[in-house]
Amino acid sequence: MQNKIFTNEENLLQKGNGNIYMDYQASTPLDPRVLEAMMPFLTYEYGNPHSTEHAYGWRANDAVEHSKEIISEYINALPDEIIFTSGATESNNLAIIGMGYAALEKSKKRTILISTIEHKCVLGAARFLERFGFKIKKIPVLNNGKLDLEVFNSLINDDVLLVSIMATNNEIGVNQNLSEIGHICKCNDVIFHVDAAQGGYSNLDVIDNNIDMMSMSAHKIYGPKGIGILYISQNMGIKPLPIIQGGGQQNGYRSGTLPVYLTVGMAKAVEIMKEFKAGEIEQIKSLRDKLLKGLTQIEPNLKINGDMQDRHPGNLNITLPNQDARELILSLQPHLAFSTGSACTSGIQEPSHVLKAIGLSTAEAERSFRITVGRFTTENEIERVIQYFSNKI
Repeated sequence: MQNKIFTNEENLLQKGNGNIYMDYQASTPLDPRVLEAMMPFLTYEYGNPHSTEHAYGWRANDAVEHSKEIISEYINALPDEIIFTSGATESNNLAIIGMGYAALEKSKKRTILISTIEHKCVLGAARFLERFGFKIKKIPVLNNGKLDLEVFNSLINDDVLLVSIMATNNEIGVNQNLSEIGHICKCNDVIFHVDAAQGGYSNLDVIDNNIDMMSMSAHKIYGPKGIGILYISQNMGIKPLPIIQGGGQQNGYRSGTLPVYLTVGMAKAVEIMKEFKAGEIEQIKSLRDKLLKGLTQIEPNLKINGDMQDRHPGNLNITLPNQDARELILSLQPHLAFSTGSACTSGIQEPSHVLKAIGLSTAEAERSFRITVGRFTTENEIERVIQYFSNKI
């Protein structure tokens, strides 16, 4: 299948019953070009990449190594600095808990800084280390969702081991200034970890941004679920210890047989993103802006949460003046897929900690929802979504 940006008039995905998917920050559809690249390793190339004594294993290992080369080039790293995991949650746990374990042996530093709007897996991994004597301090964000750099600077001291900040927020879509945060960390000899699961449209150059460790997830960039990476810089004085024990694969960082078809799928997703990112950003922004214009005409008093300029191109996080978001979402099922926030906290009936952190009240948070435009969204779908909302708001 030829590589190209999908136009607004075409969609290669089959959509059941005419339903519209606009929850791209929960998960993206698998790009057909990614599936095509994966198919040989789901069928006849079934060798174990760790089998070193025959051609099936050699070919599988070559595919894994080639995948590492593609991903490392995208983030300006070395292939050996790429560790495959089951996804960003595992990567974040390996980065934070693994670094905590290492510090117990090799460092006296016991403070970890995270922002108030981090993903639940970062918050949970940091809290886990409290039982080993680590202190977790949260950096506030401004009302636009940006890190409060003044407070951040005031929290940096000789006891800070690690700073973990997400590149792009999974609920409000706001991008953080990784370059400035990384510079502060480097000047203070602090390890900088970035959760880049949602940062596919950001600059993820690890050298430019002084990033020491970075997590990525394939299914946020039109790749398969179940695969991600953790970049671990070879230049760090302390490196994370493994949190999974076994055969010592991947230089001992993460034991277990690598799923070759998933590594190939993630690499293909990265390759497509690299080639078409600039044009795709403009395409998605245009569709998002059309959606926002239509919704604003229906409800002029809606509020956009988070900085509108430095933002994921497809994200809208909206607070309505008088309508419960969950009731609205349920009323549009099964025609339209969107959400109140993170899929990783679905089922938890409490206000979003992200929206609370940027100053929304509980009542405002309950009237807020996230809707995300993506690669396969069409002009026709935008028009239909606006019509759906006009009948409900």
